Amino acid sequence: MDLAQIFADLDAQPWAEWEHAYGSADDVPGQLRALASDDVEEAEEALYELYGNIIHQGSVYEATAYAVPYPARLAAAGIRPADMLLLLGCIAESEDERSDTPGVCRVAVTAQLPLILPLVEANDTAVRQAAVWAAARTGAAEQVLPALRRRWEGELDPLVRAELLAGTAWLDPAAAGEFEKTVLGETPGGGAGQGAEAPPVRLAALLACVDADLPWTPVHHDAFLSLLPAGPLVAGRFDQEQTEPFRYVVEGLLERDTDAAREAAFTLIEAGLRHPDADARGEAVSAAEHACEVSRAATTRLAGPLTGLLDDPSSASAVLSVVHQLGRRAAGAAPALAAIATEGGEPADRALAALVATAPELAAPLLAADLARRPRALDAAAKLSPWSRTGDARAADPDPFPYTPELLDAVRARLAEDDIDWNGSIHLGLLLAGWGHRAAAAVPDLLAALDRHPFVVLRTLPAVCPPEERARAVAALRDADLTGQNPVDIGSALHRLSGDTGDTGAVLSAVVEALASGGRDMTEAAKLAGELGGSETADSLLPHLRAALSDTARATTGSASGSSGAGRTNPDLDSDTEIARALWRLTGSADEAVPIIAGVLEEADGDWHRWQNVRAARAAGALGELGRPLAPLLEGKLGHRDHAAAAALALLAVDPAGQDRVRLADAALASAETDADPFTALDVLRAVGVGNLTDDQHRRLTTLAERDAHVFIPGFPHSPSAADARFREEARALLRTDPRSGPTPPA
Repeated sequence: MDLAQIFADLDAQPWAEWEHAYGSADDVPGQLRALASDDVEEAEEALYELYGNIIHQGSVYEATAYAVPYPARLAAAGIRPADMLLLLGCIAESEDERSDTPGVCRVAVTAQLPLILPLVEANDTAVRQAAVWAAARTGAAEQVLPALRRRWEGELDPLVRAELLAGTAWLDPAAAGEFEKTVLGETPGGGAGQGAEAPPVRLAALLACVDADLPWTPVHHDAFLSLLPAGPLVAGRFDQEQTEPFRYVVEGLLERDTDAAREAAFTLIEAGLRHPDADARGEAVSAAEHACEVSRAATTRLAGPLTGLLDDPSSASAVLSVVHQLGRRAAGAAPALAAIATEGGEPADRALAALVATAPELAAPLLAADLARRPRALDAAAKLSPWSRTGDARAADPDPFPYTPELLDAVRARLAEDDIDWNGSIHLGLLLAGWGHRAAAAVPDLLAALDRHPFVVLRTLPAVCPPEERARAVAALRDADLTGQNPVDIGSALHRLSGDTGDTGAVLSAVVEALASGGRDMTEAAKLAGELGGSETADSLLPHLRAALSDTARATTGSASGSSGAGRTNPDLDSDTEIARALWRLTGSADEAVPIIAGVLEEADGDWHRWQNVRAARAAGALGELGRPLAPLLEGKLGHRDHAAAAALALLAVDPAGQDRVRLADAALASAETDADPFTALDVLRAVGVGNLTDDQHRRLTTLAERDAHVFIPGFPHSPSAADARFREEARALLRTDPRSGPTPPA
C-alpha cells in the first residue's frame, strides 16, 4: 500500500464539519499526512498534535473515529507502525467519548483489526508488542483471542509475552486462573512455575490475578516479593494504570473491601517495608501512602512500620511525606522527626514539616529557632491556620498552629527581612491570623511591612488587631499608597477594622470601584456590600449592584429590556448570585433576589456548574421562607449528586413544612456516598433529625461512619485522611443521638 492509496479518500471527507478537542477538525488531514513525512521532527510534531486533538487527555471525539483508518493503513504499510498502533490502542481504550454515538471510536478501531492483527506476527518486537496491546484494547475477544493465543505459544521476548498474557486476561478474565497455575506455580516460596517464565511475565500474571479478583494466597505474596523492585519490570509496558505495580496490587486488594484482602494488602506492605533493597522499600512506601489515603484501617496498621524506617537514611526521605499525611497517628515518630529536623538542609525542613502534622507542640520551638530556613515547615504550619479574605477562621477549620511567644517573635523578625517571597509572606500572615489577638504585638510589624506585603497585611490586620489599635491601623491604611491593590481587599480590611462606627466612605468607594470593574472581583465586592448596613448605605449601593448584574440577570428584574442571549460564564453566575444576596440584605425584600437566583439555577445545569449550583442553593436558603418560589427549581437539583446536598438544605430553609424529609435525607446520603458534598450532607441530616431517618438511611449513615474506605472531601486533596477523620467524627456524633445506634468507637 503506497501513500496515494493510504490517503486516497482523505480530502473527500467533510473534516470541517466534524469536531475534535479544539473545535473544527479541518487541521486533521494535514496532520495525518505529516505522519508519513520523511522529516522525523515533522512526523513527531504531527503525532503530538493528533494526540492533543483526537485523543485529548484520554477523551475521544466525533472526528476521532473518522481519523482511525489512516494510522491503521500507515502501520500496515510499515510507516511508524509501533507509534500508529499505540495511537489506535489509546483510542480504543478510551471511556470518555465526546460524540453523539457512544462506542463509535472503539468500533472504528475494531474495524481495522484485519490490518492490526497480522502485525502480532511482525519481526520487530516493538511492533508485535504494540499490535498485541492495541488489538486487545478493542475488546473484540472473538477476533483477537485466537491470534494472541497462537502468538503466546511461540513468543520468546519477555515484554511481548507479558503483553500477550495481559491482553488475553483482559479479553478473557477466566484466563487469569490458567496463567496463575502455569506461570506462577502452586507452591509458596518458589513454586513449580516460578523459574519457567521471565520476571515481566510473572508480574503480568500476578497483576492479572488481581484484576480477576482471584484469592491472594501465600503463593502470590511470595511471588510478588521475589520480583521487587517491580517498577523496572513494567517500564516498557503500555498500560499506564500499572506503572506502579506495588501500588496497583494494594489498590486492587483494598477495593475488594474484605477483611482477608485488607490483611493481605497490609501484610504485603509490611514485608515490602522490610525488603533489603532500597528501591523495593521505596515502592512499598508509595503503596503504603496510597493505602493510607483510601483505607481508615491502614493509617493505624502501617504507622509503626512506616515510622520505623525513619532511622534508615536510604528510606527516610520517602517516608517523610507519608508520615506527614498520617498526622497525629504517627505521634510515635516525633523523636525521630525531631532528631532529623535539627540537622541541616532540605531533609531537616521536610522532617520538621512532618513534625508539624504529627506533634505541633514539639515543632513550634524548632520552627521558631530557624524560621527563615524552614519554608516547608512554615507552609505546613500555615495550612493549619487558613484565613478567608477577611482573615476570619471558618468554623470547620482545624485548630491553628500552636502559639508561643518565641514563634511570634520569630515571625515579627522575619516580616522585617527583605528576602521573603510571595508564599513565605502569605504563610507568615496565616500564622498570625490563626493566633488572633494573641498576635497583637505584631501590629506595628505588619504596618511597617504594608508597602512590601500589602496583600498579606490587608488580610491579616483585621484578625490580629485589638480594639485599642484599630483607629491607628485604619489611619495607616488610609495614608498608605495602595495603588494596584484589589479595592475589595482594601474595603474589606477597613470595614472590619472600623466597623459600623467608622467612616464608611472609603469602604463604599472600594465596593463601587470593584463592582464597576467587572470580572471575579464583583463577587467579593457584592459580599462586602451585603455586610454594610444602614439606609444611606443601601441607597448609595443599590444602583451600583443592579448595574453590575449581567444582562441576563437584569432582564429578570425588569431593569433591562431583554437578555443579550449569550450564556453566562461561571464568574458571571457567581457574581449574579452574590449580588442577589446583597440586594436582599440591603433592602430586606426578596423581590429582586428570587428571580435572579432562579435564573442562575435554571442556567447552571449539569456537570460543569457544580459550585454555581451550590452557591445559588445557599443563597436561596439564606432567604428563608421568602425563597419559597425557588422550591421547584431546588427540587430539580436533588437528582444530581454534586448539587443534591446543598439543594436539600436550601429546601429545608425555604419550605420546611412542604418537604418530604425522607426524600431529602436520601439525596443527602447519596451526595456523601459519592464523595460529592459529604459535610453539607451531614448538615442536612442534622436538620432532618437523625431520629427521623428510616432504618435503611440510618444503616447507610452508619456505613459511612464505620466502613474502611475513606469518605473523600472535595477541597482537601493534600490531607484526605485528616478530612475523612473530621467527617467520621461528626458522623459518629450524629449517630450517638439516635437510640438505634449502639456504642460507637472512639474517633
